[in-house]
Amino acid sequence: MAIVRLLVHDVAVSSAFYCEMFGFVETENWGGAFAIIGRDDLQLWLSGPQTSAAKTLADGRQPAPGGWNRVVLPVSDMAATVERLRTTGATFRSDIVQGPGGQQILCDDPSGNPLELFQAR
Repeated sequence: MAIVRLLVHDVAVSSAFYCEMFGFVETENWGGAFAIIGRDDLQLWLSGPQTSAAKTLADGRQPAPGGWNRVVLPVSDMAATVERLRTTGATFRSDIVQGPGGQQILCDDPSGNPLELFQAR
């Protein structure tokens, strides 16, 4: 099983986004500071501002959501998935891009973490 920790602004909002939009199931919730959600062989650890993962580092850097590393979520119908997300006000970093292996688009979760939605050829 793969585990990815995502720093998020609001655990409840992020959990609802992943569960409602992509079929994840919440298996643990620690009072809004942290939640574990899963889908198939992937667990996402959603870490809010109150968790140890968000504490200021010894060199003064502050961990925060966002960046360009991303979780790749396979989809079976890119056009329908993008349309469904657009109706919720989702933010996209790109348009659908066609590559040698299929299509992809970058979508931000509610905390600005990028998701790559990928439909194989």
